[in-house]
Amino acid sequence: MSNSSAAGALPAAHGPARSVFAQVLPLALAVFVGFFMIGLPMPVLPLYVDGALALGALAVGVVAGVQFAAALLSRAYAGSLADRRGAKRAVAGGFILGSVAGLFYLLAEDLSPRPQAALAALLAGRALMGCAESLIVTGALSWGVGRAGPQNAGRVMAWVGVAIYAAYALGAPAGMRLYGVAGFTGIAWATVLIPLAALALVLPLRGVRAAGGSRSPFYKVLGLVLLPGLGLALSSVGFGVITAFVSLLFAQRGWDGAAWMFTAFGGGFILARVFFAGLPDKLGGARVALACVLIEAAGQWLIWSGATPARAYAGALLTGAGYSLAFPAFGVEAVRRVPAASRGAAMGAYVAFLDVALGLSSPAAGWLAGAQGYGAVYVMGGACALAAMVVAMALRGRA
Repeated sequence: MSNSSAAGALPAAHGPARSVFAQVLPLALAVFVGFFMIGLPMPVLPLYVDGALALGALAVGVVAGVQFAAALLSRAYAGSLADRRGAKRAVAGGFILGSVAGLFYLLAEDLSPRPQAALAALLAGRALMGCAESLIVTGALSWGVGRAGPQNAGRVMAWVGVAIYAAYALGAPAGMRLYGVAGFTGIAWATVLIPLAALALVLPLRGVRAAGGSRSPFYKVLGLVLLPGLGLALSSVGFGVITAFVSLLFAQRGWDGAAWMFTAFGGGFILARVFFAGLPDKLGGARVALACVLIEAAGQWLIWSGATPARAYAGALLTGAGYSLAFPAFGVEAVRRVPAASRGAAMGAYVAFLDVALGLSSPAAGWLAGAQGYGAVYVMGGACALAAMVVAMALRGRA
């Protein structure tokens, strides 16, 4: 499938980046509200599982990883739903599932005197949240590309990503504060209510019609985006080890302010996308990815070697900035490889590599942390970022 034939299947969205921003903004606002529900428990869950439930580092990794595993298993359905029934339906369904996940968080808190039962309820909630995240992200990306045109796919991914990680950056400190005031019960109720607010924002928006033409089976789409997806997977490990283990790293080193690591990561992520969102569309995804993964690797090294919280914050900032454009950069390479009628499936397949990375790396990092300490997981994150550089070089060669 040539680039021109893939692009021609949807109306072109001519004009400057600002017009793309205007088209994506209402959708991005809804995604921001929805992902705030995912950001709230991010720094809390490791403390809750390791502290209140006293289940250890491996259980922390499993709780973190099960959401990504569930998201992975639901990507094919999410992409198919967006292609067949429309992306709006996928996004709305994701918000509903997220609210139901909050009910399982409430159940886990009620069962906390029995840690194993509480863990089972928590894992069920995390699994539902993974399905919700899958529907929201896959639907939002497909919806945004449908509104702005495939030639602006990099910008669409960039602005939807800004909404997601701004929600993470603000949600993590808010979650720590809410946890201190209202405990895990407060986190659970917020998870129930916030996605309902996002649903109210989504329902009035105009959907886009599914593209015509024959649709490729998901396994074929997966093969088409294999190499860009591998780059995404490797570059996502650094993000995964920050979300799962940074609270425990700070506790091990006797530092306060772990929640601000999420803010530093989100700040670097957002700044890179605000100022450089158009680079993957202009310069080519592989070229931009090559530079970004090197920046991410440097950030992981700073977190591992940092003797002070300030150095760790700087590492989180660099990790966020590098990872920020790696996602749309590899994504541009994925979009150009599939026909328009299978673009929802392509978004699902591409983001599935993120789920693979986080679903496998979180338990692996939990084992590594138990053996070598929490700092070692950032060595792993940096090594994976350098491996993503090799993938970017291979993509440049194929281009």
